[in-house]
Amino acid sequence: MTMVNLFFDHSQFLCHIAAMRKSTQKRAIETRDKLINIAVEMIRTNGYEALRVEELVMQAGVAKGTFFAHFKDKDSLMDLLIGDEINRHLDQLEHVPAPKDVSDMTDQLLPLLHFMSSERYVFDVILRRSGAAAIEEIGPIATTFGRFEEIVGQWLNNGHFRSDVPLYILVEGIEALLMQALALNFCALHNNLPIKERFYPYLKAWLMPHL
Repeated sequence: MTMVNLFFDHSQFLCHIAAMRKSTQKRAIETRDKLINIAVEMIRTNGYEALRVEELVMQAGVAKGTFFAHFKDKDSLMDLLIGDEINRHLDQLEHVPAPKDVSDMTDQLLPLLHFMSSERYVFDVILRRSGAAAIEEIGPIATTFGRFEEIVGQWLNNGHFRSDVPLYILVEGIEALLMQALALNFCALHNNLPIKERFYPYLKAWLMPHL
C-alpha cells in the first residue's frame, strides 16, 4: 500500500469518526429538546412541583439514565425552565417605558412577582438558584438576576428616585425587598396581604424615604 493510499484511508477514517460524532451530538440535542418540550407541556397542565422525572422520561420514551445525562436532577431542569419564564418577563420589561414613580414601578414588576410566587416550589427553586443559597455554579436563574439589575438600574437612572446612595445599592435593595415580599407571601403569619400591597410600601420606603 502506497503512502497516498494510506493517507486517503486515514482521511476517510477521520471523516467517518467526525460524521459519527456529529450524528451523536445531533441525537443528544434532539433528545434534550424533547425532554424540555414535554416538560413544558406537563408544567402547563399540572404546574412545576407536580412534574416527576419518572413520568417525564416515560412520556419522552427514554431511559431515566438519559435524563440524568442531560440534567443533574429535577432542580437543574427547573432552573432552566423557570429561568426561561423569568427571561420572558424581563423581555417585556425591557420594552416598557421607564416608571415615573414607585407606584408605576410596582405595577410593571407585578407580573414577574406573580410568576415568582405562583407556587411555593417555584419560589424555593428561585431562592436556591439565585445565588442567595451560596451555590457556586451560575445557572439560568442566577443569570436572570443580572438582567433584572440592569433593567431596574436603567429605570432608576431615568426616574425621580433617591440619589443619596449609589445606584448598585438601590438595585440590590430592590432585589432584597422583592425576595422578602415573596417570602412573606408564603408565611402563614404574614400571607394576609396581596403581593402588591406588601411590596409597594417596601419599595416606597426604600426609593422615596423623605416622602
